[in-house]
Amino acid sequence: MEAVTSPPPDEPSAPRLRRIAHLDMDAFFASVELLRYPQLKGLAVVIGGGRRKVDELLHQSPDGQGLREPHFIPVADFPLLKDYVGRGVITTATYAARQFGVGSAMGMMKAAKLCPHAIVLPVDFDEVRRFSRLFKSTIAEIAPVMQDRGVDEVYIDFTDVPGGQREGGRVLARLIQKSIFDVTGLTCSIGVAPNRLLAKMASEFNKPNGISIVHEEDLKDRIWPLNVRKINGIGPKAGEKLAALGITTIGELAAQDPQWLIARFGQSSGAWMHRVAWGRDDSPVVTESEPVSMSRETTFDRDLHAVRDKAELGRIFTDLCERVAADLQRKGYVGKTIGIKLRYDDFRIATRDQTLDRYTQDAATIRRTAGLCLKRVPLDRKLRLLGVRVGTLEREGEVPDGPPEPRAPRVREADPHTRPLF
Repeated sequence: MEAVTSPPPDEPSAPRLRRIAHLDMDAFFASVELLRYPQLKGLAVVIGGGRRKVDELLHQSPDGQGLREPHFIPVADFPLLKDYVGRGVITTATYAARQFGVGSAMGMMKAAKLCPHAIVLPVDFDEVRRFSRLFKSTIAEIAPVMQDRGVDEVYIDFTDVPGGQREGGRVLARLIQKSIFDVTGLTCSIGVAPNRLLAKMASEFNKPNGISIVHEEDLKDRIWPLNVRKINGIGPKAGEKLAALGITTIGELAAQDPQWLIARFGQSSGAWMHRVAWGRDDSPVVTESEPVSMSRETTFDRDLHAVRDKAELGRIFTDLCERVAADLQRKGYVGKTIGIKLRYDDFRIATRDQTLDRYTQDAATIRRTAGLCLKRVPLDRKLRLLGVRVGTLEREGEVPDGPPEPRAPRVREADPHTRPLF
C-alpha cells in the first residue's frame, strides 16, 4: 500500500468545530463487479439473485476449450435481467440502472419490468468483504476515529485530524477519497457536517464521487427543503403519518410545536422528531459497535392466508431465512436466538423466539427453528408481514461455548413432526 500523504495542518488561530463525516461507497457491490468486468462500465447493471456459477459459464470459451479472461468476455454474453426467473432481490444497481427506477431491495422480477436490458450479476460476498476491509483500513490510517456502519459505509470524526477543519473538512475528505481510489480503484461520496445526522444527509447530495460540506447555518437552505424520509430513522410508516398531517419536508417538521408532535407520536418519538428536524444530534462516532440482532422482513403486496397461500408463504419464509443467514455470514456473526414476527390483516403483531444450545449462521437451522416458532402463534387470520430475526449475536470464531451449530439438513428432509406450518 502506498504511503498516505498528510494534509496540511489546520490554521492554528481558527476555532475548532465538531466535524463529522459520513462516507458511503458508490454502488459498492456493483462497483466491485465492474473492477472484474470493466467492459460493463457505463451500462445498466444490477447485482443480486443467483449464485456465482454465472462466472463459470461466462468464462468458458464458446468452443468449450479453455477459459476466457473476464475483461475479454463480450457484453452480449452477459445474462440480462429480462431473462431472470426467481424471487431474488436487488442488492444494488449502477447509476445507469437507477435512472429507470431500479433500486436496492427491489424484487428482481419487478426490476425486470423497469429495466429489462440491464445486465444481472450475482453478489460475490468474499470479494465485497475484501474490498470493504481494504477501504476501511485505508481510512483508519488517515483518520482513526471511525465507526463501521456496514459493508459500504462509515462515520469518521474529522474534528482533531490534521486537515479536518480546513474548508469545513473538504481538504481531509479529498485526501480520503483519493487514497481509497488509489488503493481500490473505487469511488465514494462524503458528507461533512457538525454531526452524524447531517453528515449522512450530506453524503447523498453529490453522488457519485462527490464531497458535500454542511455547516449549521446551511440548515434552512439545504436541509429543510428535503423530504422527511431523508432523516435516518423516519421510515415509511412515520413518513405516511406525517404526510397525512400535511408534513412532507424537514422544514415543515421543524415548524411544528414539540408538544403537538409528542401528542401524535409519543413522548420519545415526538421530541426526537423535533430535535432532528432542527439538525441537533450529539451522538458520538463510536469505534466499536456490535449489532444486537439481524433480521429480515417483508410486507406482502396482498394479505396471505397460512393455508390457502401456504406454498407462497413457504417460499417467502425460506427466502427470509436464507437472507438473514447470508447477512450473518457476510458480516462475520453467529447467533443462537431465532425469532419470527407476524403482522395480521388487522395490524396486530405477534412475535415468538427460541434459543438454541449452540450458535449458528446456517440457513437451514434458522429455517427449522423459526418454523417451530410459527407453531406457537395463531394463524387463523390473513398475514400482512412476515419477518425472521437472529439475536444473541457473537463474532464468528469468538463464541463462548464452542463451535457454531453444524449445518442442518434441508428443512424438507427433516423429521415431519418438526416441519413448520409453511
